[in-house]
Amino acid sequence: MDDLERPFGTVAQPDDPANPCPVLDAAQLELGQYFAGERKRFDLPLSTPGTDFQNRVWSELQRIPCGEAISYGELADRVGSTGAQRAVGAANGRNRIAIIIPCHRVIESTGALRGYGGGLKRKQFLLDHERRMMGSAAGTLFDRLAETTA
Repeated sequence: MDDLERPFGTVAQPDDPANPCPVLDAAQLELGQYFAGERKRFDLPLSTPGTDFQNRVWSELQRIPCGEAISYGELADRVGSTGAQRAVGAANGRNRIAIIIPCHRVIESTGALRGYGGGLKRKQFLLDHERRMMGSAAGTLFDRLAETTA
């Protein structure tokens, strides 16, 4: 919890009757639904303090459909910063609300996993979880890579 208190100043707890926090309670509910395979998109009011570029990246991350992945280069193109893959990766690294802002959906153009605050095993778990939820959606970067290696 100390790691959370430093950047945010305080840490709220879900289901704390002494300090109710409706947004945190909603986040707990929506995350539970997500991990149960019942939610593909989050509907929480978000406050994302960051630079203009970071906010463009985080906003675009929320447009990547559940079960799909794009490359860092494609995300850079989408936010109007062609060639800024490293800056996109840095913005992902500053994302304080991973999963809800799904930075795990960004992978290398080769399909390799790179960088994730929760570790690459968690990133792989989240990608696999979403692919199972969506039943292997067509048109994803995963599918395009499979076609080029077949």
